[in-house]
Amino acid sequence: MITTLRTHLVALACGLALAGTAPAQPSFESASPTAGTSTSQKANATADKAMYRPVEYANAAKKGPALVVIPGEIKSTNATFMQQFSVNNIADFGELELSKANFQVLERTNLGPLLDEFSLAYNLGDPAKARSYLGQGKLRSTKYVVKFDILKTEQTASAQQGFDGGTVGRVMGMLGAFSGSLGGAKAGAIGETAVGSVKTGDSTGVWVIGMRYKIMDAETTQQVAQGYTEEKMEVGATGTTVMGVSSSQKGGVGLDTMVQRLVQKSVWEIDSKYK
Repeated sequence: MITTLRTHLVALACGLALAGTAPAQPSFESASPTAGTSTSQKANATADKAMYRPVEYANAAKKGPALVVIPGEIKSTNATFMQQFSVNNIADFGELELSKANFQVLERTNLGPLLDEFSLAYNLGDPAKARSYLGQGKLRSTKYVVKFDILKTEQTASAQQGFDGGTVGRVMGMLGAFSGSLGGAKAGAIGETAVGSVKTGDSTGVWVIGMRYKIMDAETTQQVAQGYTEEKMEVGATGTTVMGVSSSQKGGVGLDTMVQRLVQKSVWEIDSKYK
C-alpha cells in the first residue's frame, strides 16, 4: 500500500514538473558528409562568430512610441553591395530590432500600396502631403518615421603574405651536390623536395561600412534626430601545402550580418536616447 502510494506521488510530481517545462527549441543536425571532421569544426567555429546575436536594449522594458520604418537610401556605388541588398532588406532589419526594443512598429506590409506614396512624401520633406496620409487607417497613431541609409561601403585595406619553399629547396639541393659525397647529394635532394613542397599564404581584406539613421516627426516631416555608425568587415583566407598535403580556410562576416549589426547599433542608440 505504502509502495503504491509512493509510486503515485512520484508520478504526480514528475507530471507537474513536465507540465511546467517549456518545450525545447528545435535543433537540427548537419547533413554534410564531412560533419564532425576537423575541417567541419574549423568552418563551424568561424560560422559561429557570424551567427545572429540579440542585443539587450537598455530601455526595452519601456514601451516606445508608434513609428513606421520607411525604406532609406543606399548611397554606395559598390556593385557587390547593390546586387545583394535593397532598401527593403535594411528596413526589414530595422523593423525587427525596433520591435525587440519595444517600439510600436507598424509593419510596412500593412500599409499596402500606400507605403510608396507615404515614403515619397517624407523623403521629399513635403509636410502637407505627409499629413494627408496620417489620418488614414493605422497611420493615425504614428509619432515618428525612421529610416536607415547606407552611406559608405569601401574596401579600405588589404594585406597578403606567403612563403614558397621552392627557392630554399633548390639552394639545399645545390649545397648537397657541392658536398662531393653520395650521402650529401641524397640528403640535398630529399631536402630540396621536402622544403620545395612547402607553400603558405595568407590574405586579408577589410571593408568599412557606414550607416546613418534618421528620426522624423510623423506630422511635420521635420528631422528629430540622426546618428551615424561604422563597422569593419574583415574577410580572409589562409592555406598551407606540405609534401602534397594541403589545408585551407577562408571566411568572415558577410554583408547581411554587417547590415544587421549596424542596425542593432543604431537601434541601441535610438532606444537609449530618444524613447
